[in-house]
Amino acid sequence: MQLDQTESWMSEGRFWLAGGAGVAAVATLGSLWFSLGLGLVPCTLCWYQRILMYPLVVVLGVAALESHNTVWRTVVPLSVVGVLIAGYHSVLQATTASCTFAGPCAVVQWQAPVLGLTIPNLSLIAFVLVTIAVLAGSNLVEPEHQP
Repeated sequence: MQLDQTESWMSEGRFWLAGGAGVAAVATLGSLWFSLGLGLVPCTLCWYQRILMYPLVVVLGVAALESHNTVWRTVVPLSVVGVLIAGYHSVLQATTASCTFAGPCAVVQWQAPVLGLTIPNLSLIAFVLVTIAVLAGSNLVEPEHQP
């Protein structure tokens, strides 16, 4: 038995949306580990990134379970703003030692031992992956229905 195009999207789309939910969940758990586990105090820009990432776990999780192919309308604005903030935060850390944006946002509190990535770098990667996953998992063009 062959799957028609709609059923094919449902299985493939769910995979991408579930992957995006997984990335958002790992990013959320990672941010909680940094603050609760390691005792690092989030700066202002980190809080903004958390505010944008945390709801994506639920939104993408529900979209994957219920095959909502228009979830990109909700997720993309959040993830793109997250990319912009995390990118700005990463540039701040790379180019200055002090932050002019209401707090110590340029201070590197933690750096990955292997690749040297900082927390905002990891956030940037997570937001980019979520954006890619939701765009790949959403049906932006209505599938053709075969008679």
